Amino acid sequence: MKFSSKAEYGLMAMTNLAKAYPVQKNLKTVSREEGISMKYLEQLATILRKKNLIVSTKGKQGGYVLAKRPNQLAIGEIVEALDGPIAPMKCVGKFCAKAATCSSNVVWEKVSLQIKKTLYSMKLNQIIK
Repeated sequence: MKFSSKAEYGLMAMTNLAKAYPVQKNLKTVSREEGISMKYLEQLATILRKKNLIVSTKGKQGGYVLAKRPNQLAIGEIVEALDGPIAPMKCVGKFCAKAATCSSNVVWEKVSLQIKKTLYSMKLNQIIK
C-alpha cells in the first residue's frame, strides 16, 4: 500500500504546526521550513481546515494552528483526511459484491485493520523531533 504525497507533506506540515502549538504560524514559514511549495501547502491547508484539523485566522497577524493539542491528534486522522479511507484494496471498507465468496477478502480486511490500528495509536506529539 502506498500513501500519497498529500499524506507525506500534510503530515510534515502538521508536525511543523505541532512544534509551534499553540502559537499560530503562517504558511510561508511552514513552506520554507519544510521545503513544501507554497501552492501545494495551500491546497493541503484547505483540506485540513475543512476536516477541522487546523484553524486559520486571517489578517496580518493571522496564520494556522492545530485544532486540537498534538497529543490528541492521531496520525490516522491526518492521513485519512488527506488520502481518504485506509484500504489496501478497493473493496475493503466498501460494499463488495464478491465479499461473501472472496477468499482473499479476509486478508485485506486484516491488513487494513492493522494499518489503521498503528496510525491511530500514534499521536502527533510522538513524532515531533
